[in-house]
Amino acid sequence: MKLRKKVLSSSISSALLACCGAASAADQPPKEETHVVVVTAQNRTQQAQDVPIALQIIGAEQIDKLASPNLAEMNGYIPGLSVSAEQPTQPSMSLRGIGTGDFGIGTDAPVGVYIDGVYAGKTGGAVMNFNDVQRIEVLKGPQGTLFGRNSAAGAISVVTREPGRDNELEARLRYGKYKTRNVELLANAPLSDSTALRITAVHHASDGWLKDAATGASLQHGTDTGVRATLRWDAPARAKVLLSVEAEKLDHMARPAIGLVAGLPSVPVNPANYLDPRTAPVYNDAANNGETRDFHGGTLRVELPLGWATFNSITGVRRFDSRNRQDNDGTNRITHYVDTENAERNRSWQQEFRLSANTGMADWVAGLSFYHEKANQTSQVNTNTNTLDTIFGNVANLPVFSLLEGAAAMAGIPAGLLGNPWQENMHVAGRYKASALYGDVIWHLAPKLNLTTGLRYTRDDKRFSWYSPLRDAAALDASVQRLQGLGFFDALVAMGALTEMEMMMALGAMGQNIEFTSPGASAKPLEKRSKWSDTSPRAVLDYKLNEDMMVYGSIAKGYQSGGFNALQVNASYEPEKVWNYEVGMKNYYRQYKLLVNASLYHYKFSNLQSLALVNNGSAIPTYQVTSSDQEAHGLDFEARWQPARDLRLNMSAAYIDQTYKSFTTNDGIKLDGQAVGTPKWTTALGADYWLRGVAGGDINFTLQHAYSGATRCNADALQGACLVTPRFRTGSATHRTDFRAGYEAASHKWAVALFVNNLFDKRYVTSIGNMTTNLLGTPYAMVNPPRRVGVELRLNM
Repeated sequence: MKLRKKVLSSSISSALLACCGAASAADQPPKEETHVVVVTAQNRTQQAQDVPIALQIIGAEQIDKLASPNLAEMNGYIPGLSVSAEQPTQPSMSLRGIGTGDFGIGTDAPVGVYIDGVYAGKTGGAVMNFNDVQRIEVLKGPQGTLFGRNSAAGAISVVTREPGRDNELEARLRYGKYKTRNVELLANAPLSDSTALRITAVHHASDGWLKDAATGASLQHGTDTGVRATLRWDAPARAKVLLSVEAEKLDHMARPAIGLVAGLPSVPVNPANYLDPRTAPVYNDAANNGETRDFHGGTLRVELPLGWATFNSITGVRRFDSRNRQDNDGTNRITHYVDTENAERNRSWQQEFRLSANTGMADWVAGLSFYHEKANQTSQVNTNTNTLDTIFGNVANLPVFSLLEGAAAMAGIPAGLLGNPWQENMHVAGRYKASALYGDVIWHLAPKLNLTTGLRYTRDDKRFSWYSPLRDAAALDASVQRLQGLGFFDALVAMGALTEMEMMMALGAMGQNIEFTSPGASAKPLEKRSKWSDTSPRAVLDYKLNEDMMVYGSIAKGYQSGGFNALQVNASYEPEKVWNYEVGMKNYYRQYKLLVNASLYHYKFSNLQSLALVNNGSAIPTYQVTSSDQEAHGLDFEARWQPARDLRLNMSAAYIDQTYKSFTTNDGIKLDGQAVGTPKWTTALGADYWLRGVAGGDINFTLQHAYSGATRCNADALQGACLVTPRFRTGSATHRTDFRAGYEAASHKWAVALFVNNLFDKRYVTSIGNMTTNLLGTPYAMVNPPRRVGVELRLNM
C-alpha cells in the first residue's frame, strides 16, 4: 500500500494568507488563485471562503516572516485578538474584547486554544513555541457547538504538519540582537509504503535587553527547547493513524519589574514624579528569580472511512509543571522587598469521538467528548520583617518591629526581630470532569442556500479546595519566643511603654497572615464541589450570490463553565453565557484578484469572569476574579489584493465598542455603561514584493505594520490601564512595523534573510503593577521590547 498524500488544493502552499499583515506564501512569486485556502474550522475540510464564520488564517510562512517564536510574538497582526505572554506560564488572551487574564486554576478561559484538536488549557500550557506549524485558524465569536465550552469568545486551532512520503531534511538558523538565537530542525522519512515519521526540534534562547543596574546581570536570559515526533500509518481499509509525542523545556528569568520611583519610596506616591520606565534603571532582587515549564504531551488521531460516514477519534494527554517567581516591588531595598511565586502542576486527558458524512442533502457532524483534568497550584508571597515594618509604619504609623528593636537595644537585649524572612502560601487543587454531546448539520436547502444548525449539551463536574496555612516565619517566631522567655514584653507593659491591648495587637500582627487572610482554610483544606450543565445552539444561514460571493447571518450561544477564585477561599462563580448575532459577507473579485471579507456582530455576555487587582482587606492588594455583564458591537474586515504577479497587499481591521452593562468592582466602583477598556480599532497592513531572477534566485521584500488604538478608560484607576504622567502614559495607541528581505536560490536548497522587528523602535509602557503602590510606594511597570535586527539561514537537504 502506498502512503497516501492528503488531497488539498494545488494552490494551498501559496494561498495560506494571513488577513493581518503580509501574506504567508513562500519567498517565491505567488500563483494566481490566492483566495483558495483549505481549513478545518468546522471539523470539515472546506475552503475558507465557504465557511460562514469570521475566520483568519495564519500560515507557516507568515510566522517565519515575523520571526515569531510563539503566538504572543505576533500580537497586533491578528486584529481583534490580544495575546500577552510577558509571563509565558501565566499568559492572558482575549478575542473581540473577551478574555479573563486569570492565571488561577479555578477558572477557565473564553478563548479556547486547540493543538491538532486537543484542548491546550489556559495557564502554563496554553502558549508555547511554534513547532512545525502548518497553519493557525482564528475563529471569532462563540464556537461551542464544535469546539466546546471554553470557546465562548472564539477558538484558536493550531494545525501541525503531518508526515509525508518524501525524505526531508531542513535546518533554519536565526540570530539577532541581544544574542537572540533560534534553531529549527526537521527530518521527515518514509519508513515503508504505508508509514512515515516526522521529527522536529526548536530551540530559542536570548540574553535579553534589560540588565540590573546594580549587578549588571541580565534580567531576561533563558532558553526554550521543544521536540515533536509524529508517526503516520496508512492502515488497511483506508484508515489513517497519527501518533504524536512532544516535550518542551522552558527555563529563563521571570519578567522584570521596572521601578517608577527614584530614591527612598514613600506613601502616598505622586505619579507626577514617576520615572520613565523606558529609560529608568532597573533593580530586581527577587530570590530564586526564574520562570520554568516542563511539558509533555501525546496525541493519537484515527480516521476510518465507514462507507456511509467517516469515524474520527482524538485522544490527547498533556502534563506540565511550571514555576514563576518574580520581583513585585522594582527595588533592591530590603525595607521594600516583595516577591511572588506561582507554581502549577497539571495533568489532563481528552477523548473525542466523531462521525461525519455528506449525503448531498446535508453535511453533518456528530460527536461525543470527555475531558478530565487534575491541577494543583501554589500562590506564594515572600517578604521580610523589614518590609512589614515599613508597611505598618505607612499604614498605621506604627513600625512595630523597629520600635521593639529600639526598646530592646535600650535594655541591652538583642531582639532579632528585623531581617527575618516571611512567607505566605495559598495551596489550591482542582479536579475537573466535562462531557459533551454535539451535532452540527449543514442543510443544502437549494444549490446556493445553506442552513447550518448545531447543538451542544455539556456537563461539568468540578471539585476544588483551598488551604492557606499560617505564615512561615520560623526565625521571627524563635526571636519572639526568646523575648517572651526573658519577660521583655511584660516589662514593656509594666513600664507603660505599651498598653496590654497594644502589646496584644503588636504580637498579633507578628503572628498572623497579612496577605492570605481568608478564614476557614488555615487549619485544613476547605473543599467545594459544583456541577453545571448547558445546552448551546447555533444557527447560520448562508447564500451564494455567485461562485465567489457569499452572504451569511448567524445566531450562536457560547458557554463557559463556572469556576472558583484561586486566591479567595470558598469563592465560586456561575457559568458565563454569551449570545452572539452576526451578519457577514465573503467576496472574491476574480478579475481584480481582490478578496474582501467583512462581518458585523453584536453580543451580550453575562457573568464574564475577569482578573482584577482588588483591595480585599489584606495588607497587600491581590489579584482576584470578578464577574460582570458586558455587551458590544463591532466589525471585522479583511482585504487581500494582488494587483500584479509580483506584488501582494493585505489589510485587516477590527472595530469594537465594548461596555459594561452591570458591574461594581470589589472596591465599590460602579462601572455601569462605562467602557471595558478594549481599544475601538486595531488594524494591520502588509505588502509583499518579489524581484525574480536575481543571481539565479528570487528576492522577496515584506513590510508589515500593526496598529492598536488607545485603551478606553473607566473609573477603575487601581488597574493602572490609563495612567498619565509627565514622562509617559499607559494605554496609548501603539504602532509596530516589521521588515524582512529574503533571498532564495532557484534550487530551493538554501535561503538567507535579513529581518527587523519593531523597525522604528517604538517603545510603550505596556502595563503598571500597583500591587505594592499604596503600602510601600513601589509601583513598577513593564515595557515592550526595542528594535531587534537579525539574520536567518535556511538549508534544505
